[in-house]
Parts: sequence; structure tokens; C-alpha cells
Amino acid sequence: MNRSTTRMLSRVKAVYLYIREKGMVSTTDLAEEFGITDRTVQRDLHVLQYNGLVTSPNRGQWTITERKVKIS
Repeated sequence: MNRSTTRMLSRVKAVYLYIREKGMVSTTDLAEEFGITDRTVQRDLHVLQYNGLVTSPNRGQWTITERKVKIS
């Protein structure tokens, strides 16, 4: 796996863990917390949503789903 893919996967994992800790967060909260653009946050959230790990009950607000995840 190349370096940029590894960095992206680490960031996606960190985003998931942050949402799990905080409960409900906005896209802007995530961008500010991780020092990345809103578009990058949206791409990361898309990966998590595609895998059934996060959901957006309100536009721009994110929370985790009840899907069980083993974090290594």
C-alpha cells in the first residue's frame, strides 16, 4: 500500500473514532479538528458511510451506526 493510501486510511479511522467519542458532529467540526478541507472530510465520510459505519440523520451532521467494528 502506498504512503498516501495509508495516510488516508489512518485519517478515516481517526474520523470514525472522533465521531464515536463525540456522538454527533458536523462536517465543519471534523474539518477544523483534523485541519483538512470540507471536501476531504466529505470523501472520508463517504468511505465510512459506504461501509455502513456512519450516517447523516440531518444534513451536515454525522453519527456512527450500530454496526459493530473491531478496531486494531
